Amino acid sequence: MLTYSFSDIGSDSLYHHLYQCIKKDILSGVLPAGTKLPSKRTFAKNLGVSNITVENAYGQLQAEGYIYSIPKKGFYVQEISDLTPSTGTVSKQQTAYASPHRQFAADIVSNQMNPEQFPFSVWSKLSRETLHELHEELMETPPWGGIRELRDAICSQLKEFRNMEVAPEQVIVGAGTEYLYGLLIQLLGRDKIYAVENPGYHKIAKIYESYQVPCRYISMGNDGMDLQKLADSGAHVAHISPSHHFPTGIVMPIGARYELLGWATREKGRYIIEDDYDSEFRLAGKPIPTLQSIDMSERVIYMNTFTKSLSSTIRISYMVLPKHLLEQFAERLSFYSCTVSNFEQYTLARFIEDGYFEKHINRMRTHYRRIRDELLEAIKNSPLASRCEISEEDAGLHFLLRVDTNLSDAALLQKAKQAEIRLSCLSEYYHETTEDIPAHTLVINYSGLTSEEIPRVVALLTECVGE
Repeated sequence: MLTYSFSDIGSDSLYHHLYQCIKKDILSGVLPAGTKLPSKRTFAKNLGVSNITVENAYGQLQAEGYIYSIPKKGFYVQEISDLTPSTGTVSKQQTAYASPHRQFAADIVSNQMNPEQFPFSVWSKLSRETLHELHEELMETPPWGGIRELRDAICSQLKEFRNMEVAPEQVIVGAGTEYLYGLLIQLLGRDKIYAVENPGYHKIAKIYESYQVPCRYISMGNDGMDLQKLADSGAHVAHISPSHHFPTGIVMPIGARYELLGWATREKGRYIIEDDYDSEFRLAGKPIPTLQSIDMSERVIYMNTFTKSLSSTIRISYMVLPKHLLEQFAERLSFYSCTVSNFEQYTLARFIEDGYFEKHINRMRTHYRRIRDELLEAIKNSPLASRCEISEEDAGLHFLLRVDTNLSDAALLQKAKQAEIRLSCLSEYYHETTEDIPAHTLVINYSGLTSEEIPRVVALLTECVGE
């Protein structure tokens, strides 16, 4: 969230001072072209000014061509490269890396939370309290696993929500799951073979490949990862998301979970990495028990993140190590410093300890259920209804939409691009293209949608499916 100081502005009006601050950041490149500015209401609350102050500042910037608006989407920074001060020659490749994501009229791929749903007022309050009360603690070097207060809070949360009995020492906090994967590879060994789900989240396999460790792609059956193919692969480590597989939405039943644990115990050195990335948002029934909670042989490494429950920009994740692996970690890898700042850790710890996290999850679950129901109802009442089939709508924040069309997935995605809607097909998540891959199946992520956007999303979907 953008933040500007309004102290010592002299006789300048509040809105003109805000206008000058934003204009300066645009011209200097701090706010690159395409950047979405905060909503007027959220921005005003964060800055402690009135809505009219932000509205007037945005109005002046728009009148002068520094920003533009998209109805029902918000305000974005305009491309003004000719006015941007030169800072030297930049190669085309560097420019491409710096380019912002393309803006779409509708986006049902992104997993980013709608900014209106983030608890800014509570987070700001706890941030101020942390800064005011913990001067000494904020300046101390944190333990390699993270500050005790946050690890205690995580253990309490896991006990209450996932029925997991975990000691604070077993929790390792890190800046994102990608970083933690790297630590696990060093802990378990580069000589191990790592198995990932196919289809699956591409980034996981890319991380393993970037560390140059052997990686096997294991196909999915109706109950999750195909255990016979896992056994035949020679893998030592299975990386799975049993409570809500992405992208198929499959929930691994209890019988398959025990079979998987049996696979892990049959040979020394086998482990399961349990990715529990969005378990808080199961919208029907109670959360599925974790593998870790039924593991009696210490073969499960549990991983979770706050990027789904709070925001994708809050890069705080954690893993729970079996006790014997914790001893190895302490001996071999404790020279690594914790990659999350004390300030963020203490703030999040208070957010959990004071009950705000539970309230936030309950509120978000209600919000997501409403958005999902509105989206499903809109599809049901549209021309798309007779040409589609919906599945896996209860397990988390996405569902599958199989459409009846003669268009190939490539043609379907091309039509979506032309219609300014960001879509993804299930076929995109497979490691290799084969004839048995399900076609015409869309992965619908609704976590960033608003009620106002739903009619347009359904209309654009209907338009794309039409031949």
